[in-house]
Amino acid sequence: MTLETMSPNPVWTADAYEDTVETLRAYDDVVYKVWAGDWCKDCRKQLPDFAAALDAAGVTGDRIEQFPVERGDGEKVGPGVEEYGIEFIPTVVVERQGAELFRYVEDADVPPSVFVAQRLEGASPTSGSED
Repeated sequence: MTLETMSPNPVWTADAYEDTVETLRAYDDVVYKVWAGDWCKDCRKQLPDFAAALDAAGVTGDRIEQFPVERGDGEKVGPGVEEYGIEFIPTVVVERQGAELFRYVEDADVPPSVFVAQRLEGASPTSGSED
């Protein structure tokens, strides 16, 4: 299932986030797992810009896994919620070869794309780099 909140914001400006886009582009070996709900105010606010940044960086759909979350008896329910310990949405888990590198959770101080790029910057890209 595709989350409506992961539709790229058409007015987001890549030029304003040039460094972020370049960093996201450099890491073509990571997978983004996104837990969200189209009903969620925070998801509707944060994820369209994140999706636009991924799109601007050329991140293909096969590297973005979307997990719709519903509310059930005050708890978040949906695919992978228990396995990944998802308590708040949006949550973006960034993985390389099935291992979690880090995660963005709804209350971070910066937008998801900036948060992810900042965390990726410290590591060397595994593809496209010269040894």
